This record gives sequence, structure tokens and C-alpha cells, in this order.
Amino acid sequence: MRKVLFSTALSLSLATGPLLTGPAWAQQTLRSGGQVQGELERGDDRLNSGEFTDVYEIEGRAGQTLRATLRSDDFDTYLMIRGPGDFSEDNDDAPDDGTNSALDVRLPANGTYRLSATSYEPGETGRYALALSGGGGAAALSGRGQADAGGGRLTVDDPATGILASGDRRLQAGEFADDWTVPVRRGETYTVSFDASDFDAYLMVRGPGGLSEDNDDDTGQRGTRNSRITFTAPADGEVDIAATSFGTGETGRYRLMVERTTPARADRGRPARPDALPPRDSDGTVQVGQTVSGDLGRGDRRLEGGEYLETWTLRGRRGQALDLRLMSSAFDPYLAIQGPGGLNEFNDDDPDGDGALDSRLFVTLPADGEYRITATSYASGEEGAYRLAVLAADGRASQGRPQQESYVEDRGRRQDVAGGAIAIGQTVGGTLQSGDEQLDSGEYVDSFTFSGRRGQRVAAELTSSAFDAYLMLRTPSGEQLDNDDGENGTDSRLDTVLAEDGEYEVMVTSYSPGETGSYRFSVSPSQGSPRQAAVQGGARVFAIMVGISEYGDVAGDLAYTDEDAEKLAETLERGGVLNASSVVLTNAEATVAGVRDAFQSVARQAGPDDMFLFFFSGHGSQEQGSASAQEPDGRTETIVLRDGEISDVEMGQLFRGLNTRLSLLVLDSCFSGGFARNVVDRPGVMGLFSSEEDLTSSVADKFEAGGYLSHFLRAGLAGEGDVDGDGAVTAGELATYLRRQFVAEVSGVEAETMEGQRNYQNLVIDRGGVQVDDVVLRLASTGGPVRGAF
Repeated sequence: MRKVLFSTALSLSLATGPLLTGPAWAQQTLRSGGQVQGELERGDDRLNSGEFTDVYEIEGRAGQTLRATLRSDDFDTYLMIRGPGDFSEDNDDAPDDGTNSALDVRLPANGTYRLSATSYEPGETGRYALALSGGGGAAALSGRGQADAGGGRLTVDDPATGILASGDRRLQAGEFADDWTVPVRRGETYTVSFDASDFDAYLMVRGPGGLSEDNDDDTGQRGTRNSRITFTAPADGEVDIAATSFGTGETGRYRLMVERTTPARADRGRPARPDALPPRDSDGTVQVGQTVSGDLGRGDRRLEGGEYLETWTLRGRRGQALDLRLMSSAFDPYLAIQGPGGLNEFNDDDPDGDGALDSRLFVTLPADGEYRITATSYASGEEGAYRLAVLAADGRASQGRPQQESYVEDRGRRQDVAGGAIAIGQTVGGTLQSGDEQLDSGEYVDSFTFSGRRGQRVAAELTSSAFDAYLMLRTPSGEQLDNDDGENGTDSRLDTVLAEDGEYEVMVTSYSPGETGSYRFSVSPSQGSPRQAAVQGGARVFAIMVGISEYGDVAGDLAYTDEDAEKLAETLERGGVLNASSVVLTNAEATVAGVRDAFQSVARQAGPDDMFLFFFSGHGSQEQGSASAQEPDGRTETIVLRDGEISDVEMGQLFRGLNTRLSLLVLDSCFSGGFARNVVDRPGVMGLFSSEEDLTSSVADKFEAGGYLSHFLRAGLAGEGDVDGDGAVTAGELATYLRRQFVAEVSGVEAETMEGQRNYQNLVIDRGGVQVDDVVLRLASTGGPVRGAF
């Protein structure tokens, strides 16, 4: 705690003036590359917490990287730097340097910075050495490799060093981050190592083909805070690496390296690129539909790894689909093809070969031109005869290449899926296998279609014990929703409300390229999340609805406010959701005792599966009190009844006696927003208020309603608030609907405070602990909103 006060004291001193006392010469100028020998002694400036301090001024530039070190054999050193824009960094002990201090920073702006050399404990004195260097802190970590304090481009197998420092890009949670990029090739495996002794390292890797990996701690190094990610590139391209920290605001030096952990294809004797092969001598030509024979052995050209190879030239056309096969009983074949349009494919073993070592490639030629097919071996020095077949592939499948295999289970019998079309409610069995369609990133995929209507909530579920399941749902208009893992490990589940009528496509695939195996897949009607599914329909709304137009001698009369309560009851009853024990109180019935009795009666009957609603339309008021956490303006808000008032405090007490799934407070009255802090203070309570706590509310004459909130609430609960059309009005949907209506219809309605300050009427919504997708009520019919209810 003392160090927090210590830091705060210095911040105030630099921002507002002399909390430091002492002669003006205590501040000296220090430049990057400079060193000073100084002494903390009695008579120096002191911090409020008692430590002596010497302050040095630095003229800095935006983006400039500095490293300050403070060493002393006489006391425990402490370094602080303050500057423009509330810039503030401290350090007590540098890693692996005892009680000496070091700060690595990147300056956020041009201007004057103050570097303070002080001690950890009050009153410590003694000699010290202070050094300031610029831009070299990161490079000092390694005598070779790349050095870049703010990120940059990495080279595989070449280490880089850097500094996380103030002025770096910040993540949303506040962590500093340096951004690096590295080129990768599809199918090759890389390990990213991120080592730091100054902070808890955290890695984020994003790249082509959906690559997305995060890591906090390297599991291979027990007790370490370093980070490590190993990934296989699903596609060629640039991978983005964010080097950041686990904790907010951590800074310091680090070392970053990307290593290829599977040898490059050419290094394994596997032809990965045309330039990795010997000169372009061809051992012959081959045509589509032809099988040729050859013999690997002495006298043939060799790869760097020692494998013999022979090449064959093929003239191909753009879009031509080929099935290439390399077969041998003398060695383990390895097959590759390179050519125009950047084509570069290779294969070791045919996945459909039942354990045989033959190689097989399916390719579609990207351009017209001459292609080179390489026949070689997996291991160095292998020799023997082989056969190379170049066959036409029949679209997605060719000879021996299976079509999509899937079936529908119907009463224990299996029926083949015709054209991939299924119906909602059906369960499909199938197999991902070599020969299926493939995504651009290499995953096999089976596709299914079903017809859906807007407002249908469906759940698509994919389970497999053979591969990590991945689902993609494409809407009729082309929008795509993806899901990797559902609640059960590597299975996948997509739960959504269909946004339009038409044919939907579901793609069943795997998380990683090349995964195969059997699966079960279904599209079924859904009640949503477990929280949503638990909400029952029917007459589950227990409501107290109060509206007062005729106030007698208590206050001025209001138009339509009594009808607000009556119309709300009619709307809910017509919708089939209003419980018969609900109470409507209007005008002379709406007394303080009447409301309290209604609470006792209705609350006693409403249970944990029900929704409670208290609605009021009428006058609201404020009473002068004392300022507190719940009443920062020192005023208590009330609703005005026929013979008295109920305050926000009492309303909170009444709501605390409820035991319902959801409790909704709706007040259409002046100053009603002030009830939020007193009532929406526990889980399951939501508040809707027609105005802020110090502003009035207006009568909605143009809608013949006592208030705008009353009018729009009726429409929202009748079905207009069911934005996605699934037959349930959620808290998020109702809030969004009401806000949109207020923006459209109430934005120009004036309001004023008790003192006559003028503003505009604004809706207040407080969901508290009620989640966006929590169901307020289920509509009795999904055929659309109840019309004519208002």
C-alpha cells in the first residue's frame, strides 16, 4: 500500500507543483547516452512518503525508446519517470540484478520527461550511478539476430528481440503489444517461442486458413512464465504474431523466435518448390490418361537430402482436374507437382491406400502451361522401378474416389441422403474421407441443405469421436456462421434463430486439415440456451398495473394514464401470458395501502418459474434528503398515488420480497430513473424508466397514451419486441426495441428539472444482472404480434 501512495505522491508533484521541496538545482538535464554519478543525502528533495530523490529532466520524442538504469551499493534503488499525457512508469528491482533498478520505456509524445532517482525505503542515503541509453535495450538481449523494439518482420529460425513499453499498441484489456509477421508455407509446422524475464509472456498467432492460437505459459517448461505455440500452417501466407503480456501494463525486454519444427520440404528430400530441385532436365513427357514407367537409381539426379528423382513434363489446361499416382514395390514413393499459377503440391502416402506406401495427388491445374511431375522416394538413396499414372479426375471424385457418404436415420433404418437435402428434425450419419470436397485451407467437407423460415430457432449439432468437429451455416443471403466447439469438448453446436425464409446450407467439416472419420449430424428445433429453454410459456406473468388520471386534491389530473394500466392488462391477457391473480388499480383504487396489499397478494402466488411485473403510469416527485451512495443528488424519488407516495427505498424493499425468475419494474413518471439504484440491486431484476432521475416525463398525446414508455411497452410485449421472430421476447430485444422507438418518436420531447433547467426526455434501462438473452416472456403464438391491442 505504501508504494501506491509513493507513486501517487510523485505523480501529483510532477503534475501540480512542489510536493517535492528543495533547491531548484536538484533538477538536472540528462540526455540519451549519458551517465551521472550522484548521491542521495540529507537536504535533497523528499517525497511525501519520506524518500530522498534527485530529479533529472529529459527532452524526449514520440516513439523514442529509452532504457534507464540506477545502481547503488548503499541503498535499495527505485526509478520513476513521469511525462506528458499522465505518462508514468516505475521500477524497483531489475530482473537478475539484485536491488538495482531498470526501466524500459517508449515515450508516447514529444516533451519534457522527469526521471527520478530515489530509494525504496524512506531516509536511505548513499552514492548511485544513473545511466540513460536509447534504442538499444532490446538488442542487448542477444549478440545476433533481429532487433526491433516495436515489432516487424521475422525470419524463420532467426531470433528477434524487443521491448514491451509504454507507447506500444494496447489491447482492449490494457496490455501492451508488439506486432510481428512471418511468412509460412502450408503443411509446414512452426514453433513460436516468446521468452521474457521481466513479465509474464503471452502469445497470439493469427494467419491464413483460419489460423488462430493463443498461449500463456509453455507447458514444456515447468514453472516458467514464457510462452510457446506450435502450429501447422493451413495455408501459404503471412502469419501475424502479437507479443504481449498476461497482465495489464507489464513492460520489459523479450526474445522472440519462430522455428520450423518440421524440416523444410526440400531439406527432407521432398520437393517443395521448383527452385529446390536440380536444373529442369526432364526424363520424359506424360499425357493425361497415360501410365509411364521409370527406375530410380544411380545416375539419376539427387535432392540435397540424397534422394534420387526423375521428372516428367505434362502440358495442362486451366481447370483440368487430375488424379496423379506414383506406385512402387521397391521403395516408399514420394510425389510432387509444380507449375504455372504457383501450383506446388506434394504427397507421401495415399490416404486411401489401406496402409500401402504408394503416393497419390488430386489437383486442379490453375493455368494453361507446362507442369513438372517429380517422382522420388521418401528416404535417401532408395532405388527401384516405379509406375506413374496421370488420370483425369471426374469432378470432385474419380476412379476409386468415394462420393459423399451420408444417410438419414429413420425408425432405426438408414436411408441415403438424396442430394444432401435433409429436413429439420432429422439426424444424419456420415463420414469425412479422402476424396470429399475440400475447403481452401485443406479440410474435407460434407454439405447439407434444409428449408427454414424466419423466426425458427434451430440447433445444428455435429458429434464425432474421430476428429475435432467444425460446423458452418450459410444463410440464403450468404451470411456465414461458424462454430468450433460446443459444450462437450471437440463436438460442435450452432444454436441460432433463422433470419430469413429460404434454403440454408450446413457444412460439416473438421477443425484441422485432412482429418477424417465418421460423424453424426442433426438440425433440430431449439428452445435456445438452457436458461431460455427453462422458461415456460402460458400465463406466467404476475402483474400489478397501476394508472392514475384523477388525482383529486393530491395533484393535477393527467390524460390517459389510467388507460395505460387497463390497456396493458388487456394486451397481456389477449396474448395469453397474464396470470389471473394479477391486479389492476386505477384512480381511487390506487392508494398506498392498495399497492402494498397487491404486492402481498401477488408476490405470495408468483413462484421461481414466473415473471413479476410492476407497472405505474402517473405523477412522480422528488423529496429533499441527504446525499448518499444511493442518492448522490440528495433527493429521494417517489411515485405519487391517490392518497400518498411510495419512495424508491420502499419500492426496493417490496421487490426484495419477491421470489421469481424475473422481476420487471416499469415506471412511466417524472424522475423515475432514480428508482434504479434502489431496486435493480440484485440478480433477476430489470428496470424500465421513462426519464432520468432529475427530469420530467411527458404525456404521449399523439398516441393517446399517458406516456411514451407505456405505449411502446404494450407493443413490445405484444410481439413487436420479438425482433428475431422466434416467439420469445428477450431482455435485450425489449431494450433495443424501446430505445429505437424513443429515438424515433421522443428525441425532441423537452423535459426539465425541479429547478427549471431544460433538457430532453430520455429513456433509462437498467438490466442489472439480467442477461441480454434472458427471456422476458414467451408469446402464446409465433404467428406474429398481437394486433389491435393498443
